[in-house]
Amino acid sequence: MIELRGVTKSFGTKKAVDHLDLSVRAGELFAFLGPNGAGKTTTIKMVCGLLRPTAGSVKVGGFPASSAEARQLIAYVPDQPYLYEKLTGREFLRFVVEMYGLDPRASTRRINELIETFEMGDYVDDLSENYSHGMKQRVVFASALVHDPKVLIVDEPLVGLDPRSARIVKDLFVSQARSGVAVLMSTHLLSIAEELADTIGIVDHGRMLANGTLAELRERVQIHGPLEELFLKLTGGDRPLVDGPQLVESRDAIG
Repeated sequence: MIELRGVTKSFGTKKAVDHLDLSVRAGELFAFLGPNGAGKTTTIKMVCGLLRPTAGSVKVGGFPASSAEARQLIAYVPDQPYLYEKLTGREFLRFVVEMYGLDPRASTRRINELIETFEMGDYVDDLSENYSHGMKQRVVFASALVHDPKVLIVDEPLVGLDPRSARIVKDLFVSQARSGVAVLMSTHLLSIAEELADTIGIVDHGRMLANGTLAELRERVQIHGPLEELFLKLTGGDRPLVDGPQLVESRDAIG
């Protein structure tokens, strides 16, 4: 469903993404990992059609990511949820239905299903200006699913969520993937990737360092411990900030 081939994105002289290949199949939950500044968000924005690549191709469902056909397939949930504060959660969901041009009667049933799934009944008819971060995030996730997308893209989905909301969202990812949706999840929470992902891709400096199941990555890197250990080894995060000789030398210089 998602195919990136030789994708480069430059901002002036800086390459945020550098000849990146990435593939997410229907029914696959892909965890996209990397340090800050690795190019994850830039990649996600290209998949969503919000940015165009400098070189290479980005396709969703066989269509260019910037096309109207691709946008109909995609649901995108950013790391910071945004709602219109003077609308209730239900009104916001109806607004999204109208934006997609969906049948109002069928969509009402779908909205009610999502309100139940995300346990929003106690507040969905209140103005969203009174919502907590977790409440807003639930409404945004529901709005992303009203049109039954074939591709779900989420950027840092669990930031600021309480344990109950986080559990609902994690269950959602798994159920969506098992129903045939391609799920691309960017996260800094390695435990979530280890728990949920079918496939893991680790990027740094805009390049794909490793891509495969957790078992495949462990075999390739010859590290059979937790994902954190593997991640730090690949990205160089296991190196000390200052090694012994350098520290001694700087002390001598001071003395």
